[in-house]
Amino acid sequence: MLRVMYIEDKSAGLEGAGPIGWVEITRTGRSYRYNGKLYKRCAGYKTNCIEEGTDRDFWVSGPKKNGRDRLYGGIVEIDDDANKEYWINVRKMPEMVGARSYRC
Repeated sequence: MLRVMYIEDKSAGLEGAGPIGWVEITRTGRSYRYNGKLYKRCAGYKTNCIEEGTDRDFWVSGPKKNGRDRLYGGIVEIDDDANKEYWINVRKMPEMVGARSYRC
């Protein structure tokens, strides 16, 4: 199943870069695929996934309707292929279609 989600890299600390893009949820729901990489679900401090092969920590979640996806605020990038879906169906802001990032 494909779903637009937020994927934040937590490997360098609590504040990492994170895009919004299409994520494939595996059949079992125990892992995600994004951008050719596999993220396995785990329990951690402010993380919920580990990237297979590198063991880097990530936070993967559904995007929030209010746009407050980052824990500590900052710039959120939106993948081009997820842009329309995000602005129209998640945020309900069709006038923003085409905006590639926003500050939360």
